[in-house]
Amino acid sequence: MKTELSRTLGIEHAIFGFTPFPAVAAALTRAGGFGVLGAVRYTAPEDLARDLDWMQEHTDGLPYGLDVVMPAKKVEGVTEAEVEAMIPEGHRAFVRATLAKHGVPELAEGEASGWRITGWMEQVARNQLDVAFDYPIKLLANALGSPPPDVVARAHDHGVLVAALAGSARHARHHAEAGIDIVVAQGYEAGGHTGEIASMVLTPEVVDAVSPLPVLAAGGIGSGEQIAAGLALGAQGVWLGSIWLTTTEADLHSRALTAKLLAAGSGDTVRSRALTGKPARQLRTEWTDAWDDPAGPGTLPMPLQGLLVAEAVSRIQKYEIDPLLGTPVGQIVGRMNEERGVQQVVDELTRGFEKAVDRINRIAGRSDA
Repeated sequence: MKTELSRTLGIEHAIFGFTPFPAVAAALTRAGGFGVLGAVRYTAPEDLARDLDWMQEHTDGLPYGLDVVMPAKKVEGVTEAEVEAMIPEGHRAFVRATLAKHGVPELAEGEASGWRITGWMEQVARNQLDVAFDYPIKLLANALGSPPPDVVARAHDHGVLVAALAGSARHARHHAEAGIDIVVAQGYEAGGHTGEIASMVLTPEVVDAVSPLPVLAAGGIGSGEQIAAGLALGAQGVWLGSIWLTTTEADLHSRALTAKLLAAGSGDTVRSRALTGKPARQLRTEWTDAWDDPAGPGTLPMPLQGLLVAEAVSRIQKYEIDPLLGTPVGQIVGRMNEERGVQQVVDELTRGFEKAVDRINRIAGRSDA
């Protein structure tokens, strides 16, 4: 499963995997793909350094990357406390009422929230980069579009390729103009922040818009046949995220959540602003329903929503409150029906890819006869 991009990066398979779990990223890299560690949850630089040290020890000298979340427009001098002060009391009251309705216990005294989306804060992301560039990462991806120009330049100075996610051809052209090296065409089906155009339509539009830049197809991909389809549409690889959530190397800290993912069908997700304030595909739960209900206060813009719900999400996850328990995940969750190791997933993907290519070759051969 080699393309020009995979050869450039020195990987066996053009499979790029985004994951918040170092063990998953390292396992994918060892399996011949390209593991990309999500940095958004690392609020302390030393924690990121610890896990990158671990990645170095467990990737056998093979390439891997880092995914950050930072706005393209630089904002100076805004602290987390100042942003938190902007959250209306009515929204805080709504959170308290929703948790009380479901009997969600408080965190223990002195216990900090383990779930804080602060990586979107520019200074947090820049601190992450100060750490990351001390390691031999080969790719820096940004989930909020093109990084600021100085970050792109800094990455290039370190010999690091820069990727950015796009939900439309217009976004993709903006990335190309910003000097991005790789565009990830993320379709509507994808987990997490995603746009409104389906992968089958989006991928060839983005390929045409940014040619000759390499494009990775993302969204709704969880089989080798779907990888073959993405490459047939002009992509030079695929970007997979959701499918790693139920691997044995993943560390969700919740058997109940893993069970919900394994039981979910492709129609059990919803694109909601409940988690971060931007539309993000996730499991549909009574938590997302509460925030999407017109009778509620409505969600706040990013980053206020993420800060508002951080402690609540930690409590829901810690105490495994089933009606509220969810996670970002794409529509491919309907294929995630058993726990498997990363290597097994990659083996199944490559076998499915080979079957699809053989099938197309047979069809093409018949048409030529």
